[in-house]
Amino acid sequence: MPELDLISAPSSAIEDLPLLRDAAREAGVIAMRYFGNNPQVWMKGGTSPVSEADHAADAYLRETLLAARPDYGWLSEETADDPVRLSARRTFVVDPIDGTRGFLEGQRTWCVSVAVVEHGRTLAGVLECPAMNETYWALPGQGAFRNGKRIAVRKLADTAEISGLKQLTDLMPADWQARLKRAPYSPSLAYRLAMIANGALDATFVKPNAHDWDIAAADLILREAGGQLLDQQGRAPLYAGEVTRHGALAAGSGELLAVLAGVIAGLDA
Repeated sequence: MPELDLISAPSSAIEDLPLLRDAAREAGVIAMRYFGNNPQVWMKGGTSPVSEADHAADAYLRETLLAARPDYGWLSEETADDPVRLSARRTFVVDPIDGTRGFLEGQRTWCVSVAVVEHGRTLAGVLECPAMNETYWALPGQGAFRNGKRIAVRKLADTAEISGLKQLTDLMPADWQARLKRAPYSPSLAYRLAMIANGALDATFVKPNAHDWDIAAADLILREAGGQLLDQQGRAPLYAGEVTRHGALAAGSGELLAVLAGVIAGLDA
């Protein structure tokens, strides 16, 4: 692990990062046992798949992380939400498999997403992407890393590669339309944000209904790589509050992000 600046990073975040990395790595190992092996699948809300791999990884993360930090709250896609977490100073925000649909289809761009949040802001974030052999992590003020190497958003070129709903892309100004290249869709929102952070993608629109567990870890990684994730008011999202669902979001950097942010600002909230 690169040397950390103990002055700019909260001590709690520095202490939590190795815990998150170790737990996410093991959860990735657990998930890989099911990857490509036809795990049992159920439907949540009639439309969203969840598998025994999600449940197994979630159970491991919950047991391991709360055993190490019993005073932290817990917010996970695969655990019934307990409002008791709102009284905790810090909260684990977890998606045991972000991109379950792609995971079940054999796509490799899924990840274990683990974050620690305090006062609505992410203090430490890890994305473990075992099928891609990639691990991303970040701490405030420390930069963002993939497999131990610092990453950064790329500079805008004549052509901008963008992901997200075509309906939103079509709302961008006409002078941008000829510059856009549509990126292949990735079912993992966290991984799409990581792609912007590592310079593989310029920007993405995020359709309404993303949850804290989809973006809390990736948001910090993107921000530390020089990008931003913004809501319809042009603000950074807050996490682990009473409301865990978000409206339309825009992710990217520089001039292109400003254009995307302008598009979603004009949408009905």
